[in-house]
Amino acid sequence: MSDTFKAILVSRDEDKKQSVDIVEMSEADLMEGDVTVAVEATTVNYKDGLAITGKAPVVRRWPLVPGIDFAGMVTASSHPDWQKGDRVILNGWGVGEVHHGAYAGKARVRGEWLVPLPAGMAAAEAMAVGTAGYTAMLCVLALERHGIAPSRGPVVVTGAAGGVGTVAVSILSKLGYHVVASTGRPQEAGFLRDLGAAEVIDRAELSGPARPLGKERWAGGVDAVGGNTLANVLSMTSYGGAVAACGLAGGMDLPASVAPFILRGVSLLGIDSVMAPRDIRLEAWRRIATDLDRDKLAALSTTIAFGDIVRAAHDIVDGKVRGRLVVDMRG
Repeated sequence: MSDTFKAILVSRDEDKKQSVDIVEMSEADLMEGDVTVAVEATTVNYKDGLAITGKAPVVRRWPLVPGIDFAGMVTASSHPDWQKGDRVILNGWGVGEVHHGAYAGKARVRGEWLVPLPAGMAAAEAMAVGTAGYTAMLCVLALERHGIAPSRGPVVVTGAAGGVGTVAVSILSKLGYHVVASTGRPQEAGFLRDLGAAEVIDRAELSGPARPLGKERWAGGVDAVGGNTLANVLSMTSYGGAVAACGLAGGMDLPASVAPFILRGVSLLGIDSVMAPRDIRLEAWRRIATDLDRDKLAALSTTIAFGDIVRAAHDIVDGKVRGRLVVDMRG
């Protein structure tokens, strides 16, 4: 058996021009850490697309193996919590940004960054969830903590055909919420209804400049878009409602007014998946294991090979990917 494995390496030259290459690596090339994992499955998130295309400064150390999450089996460990043969998941912690990430046959990381793969869940299923789905669950947990129960009224999900959106629609609908799915891809309306959306609206309804206050349309929301979309969602959130914001596919700015906050008591809940504490991660994965319909998860997932990652990264940034992409790393 070869001691080397394939990896995607992102580099920059002296003029800061980025290049992406498939290379052979060995364990000696991995970064510091006390747990080594054979990567069985990973995924292509929007953030991974930005890293590989260079369209946003995700990668901050060069050269670097991108890929912000993986599932696999521990092959070596000096960390007390993990032993050889344990099945684990990693999301975030700067992996794929400043620490070699998932797009390689092996990864060496710190043991405290890992959580156990839920019993009965395959590595590929965990990556069908991935950071996008784990982030969606963090949003749901935040809404629940704020008291946004199904009885409060509809919830809106923006970017609903994307990675975060599809999982959010599926989870929220299973929990009994009336889900309003916003998408710029009207051809996906049937797919979103199959996932559980009660209504599908065109993102154009939310993409123009926001009024200080709009008609109250929903009690809460999950927003992965930002920009005018988030401003509109906030302006249309009902009294005492809350919106969990976790993405910036539509921009980093927030051209909103204070009106929803001071006249309707609306709350904006910021969601960070990268540095979330371990207890929250464990709760999120526990809830994913129970509250995400596995049949729906399969329906919103497409499996690709390692060699398809770079192409998929461009497609996801261009808005051409529906749902979740799972990368089978065992081939």
